[in-house]
Amino acid sequence: MSDTTQLEAWVEALAGELGIDTADVDVEALLDIAREAAHSVARPAAPVTTFLVGYAVAQGASLEDAGGSAQELARRWREEMPG
Repeated sequence: MSDTTQLEAWVEALAGELGIDTADVDVEALLDIAREAAHSVARPAAPVTTFLVGYAVAQGASLEDAGGSAQELARRWREEMPG
């Protein structure tokens, strides 16, 4: 099974377990957000960032707004917090 197929199967299975409609899950956007956090901040920032973005979305923010804010902060973090 390819990584892509494995990921798709995982998302379907986990969403089912959590009672989430996969139509509401933008995997590519979440991967982009995680990638930016991992590369700009630190690898462990990726899962924490996606959790916090998801939490913001659950409270009413759009994924576009919350994800965009997270990615922009990560970019600034890389520039302002070298090392």
